[in-house]
Amino acid sequence: MLNIIWIGFFLVAFIIALFKLLVLGDSHVFADIMAALFSQSKAAFEIALGLTGVLSLWLGIMRIGEQSGFIRLLTSALTPLFSRLMPDVPKDHPALGAMMMNISANALGLDNAATPMGIKAMQELQTLNPTPETASNAQILFLVINTSSVTLFPVTIFTYRAQLGAANPTDVFIPILIATYCSTLAGLLAVAAVQKINLLDKVILAYISGITLLVAGLLTYFSGLPQQQMLEQSAAASNIILFSLIIAFLIGAINKGINAYEVFIEGAKEGFQTAVKLIPYLVAMLAAIAVFRASGALELLADAARHVVQRLGVDDRFIDALPTALIKPFSGSGARAMMIDTMTTHGADSFAGRLVCIIQGSTETTFYVLAVYFGAVGIKRIRHAAACGIIADLGGMIAAVFITYRFFG
Repeated sequence: MLNIIWIGFFLVAFIIALFKLLVLGDSHVFADIMAALFSQSKAAFEIALGLTGVLSLWLGIMRIGEQSGFIRLLTSALTPLFSRLMPDVPKDHPALGAMMMNISANALGLDNAATPMGIKAMQELQTLNPTPETASNAQILFLVINTSSVTLFPVTIFTYRAQLGAANPTDVFIPILIATYCSTLAGLLAVAAVQKINLLDKVILAYISGITLLVAGLLTYFSGLPQQQMLEQSAAASNIILFSLIIAFLIGAINKGINAYEVFIEGAKEGFQTAVKLIPYLVAMLAAIAVFRASGALELLADAARHVVQRLGVDDRFIDALPTALIKPFSGSGARAMMIDTMTTHGADSFAGRLVCIIQGSTETTFYVLAVYFGAVGIKRIRHAAACGIIADLGGMIAAVFITYRFFG
């Protein structure tokens, strides 16, 4: 599947570029494609280089958490849920702790911490994988949960909106939470359908209900705060919770008489090796995405969608946000640039300006996550991972459109 997607990016880009050259007379299109190809190849190496320090740091900290037994303690709360969603993962397996840390970091909007924790979880799941080059059911479910972008504190989006003159930068907070909830639910339903997971199980229903109540409680509390106080409290809560976990790991190491420094170094070495291993996978995926974008394929898709919507007589204001939606599964930085461009062009408080923020906060860079997480463990056959990840993104995007019409239409 990944092979088909990867080749497809290049073939579609070539066909469109050839059309633009021969029919539209665009003599620069192939030059633009080659420039993007070389630029993103370089960017892939720089991303991997930037990940080296972060991976070394967090995998070192995770190793302390494992050795101290604290992660095992944290996983006990999620064991009943994961034992039903991922029956192939034994109770108290190290993968459960890494997954919980990753999901928590994503929820708090701490991307720099979430990625290395996610890679660690994927590596632990790989130890249970009977076919190392093919993604297991548990690995696919974990990846789709990541691509559904469970984010409770989208502080970065609030910051961009404030910088671009939004009257109330946090007015998209509740819509983002609702949309990201829909995205996660869509991804879970897609995986459950393929893997035949019984979501009507009493334990699973109890957890989903509990999470729903938690999200509702956070919505109630933060939506009642003034804008600046909301920004400050959400950012502070994220950082305090994560650093408190680090301190808890160190205290656990002291209690067990573990040399935390040496254990950290062991984990950090693993982080360096993982970052180096990621380089070819990142180069392959980012290069393919670059030529697809530079050829004008994304722009063509957006124009086609606008034409269809206009012919149907439907309100087409959401089309202005479509470039962000289309590019998000492929490129986080590209989607962020599109979001800023849309807010700059149409206004931060315009319909499109708010919609791109909600899309940005409720979807994930699916193909980047595929390349990084599966590349870290050498998986080549991804099975239904990409399809379910895209369904999660699509669920978040559709929800974002309807929610934006409901709140700001």
